[in-house]
Amino acid sequence: MSKTDFLGDAFTVIRNAGRAKKEEVLVPWSNLVLSVCKILAKEGYIENFKEIDLGRFKKIKVYLKYDRKKSAFATLKRVSKPGRRIYVQSRGVPLVLKGYGIAIISTSSGILTDKEARQKGVGGEVLGMVW
Repeated sequence: MSKTDFLGDAFTVIRNAGRAKKEEVLVPWSNLVLSVCKILAKEGYIENFKEIDLGRFKKIKVYLKYDRKKSAFATLKRVSKPGRRIYVQSRGVPLVLKGYGIAIISTSSGILTDKEARQKGVGGEVLGMVW
């Protein structure tokens, strides 16, 4: 795993665990990953999560959610990467699958979903999309 893109690593681990029908998975800890996990739990894409202290470092244990043996999300995609950042203005906030999915956006008001960013009228960096 890389040490530069914790969110990309977390998305990959969660996506692979969902495809392998795992109940829970450990992802690297960072404040950004913690905020994204809060959004995923609030929107119903994961069951729950909790911080695990392993002595010298921390991890986040993510409990995956399934609906009739099918993962609650079909795709978990990283949009803005360390090599290429994607920014949008308040008028350009993406609508994922005509509202069936969510975009996760880092704004000046914190980490928000696309709906919350539109309501507040803010833009920012598009971190990822889930549907």
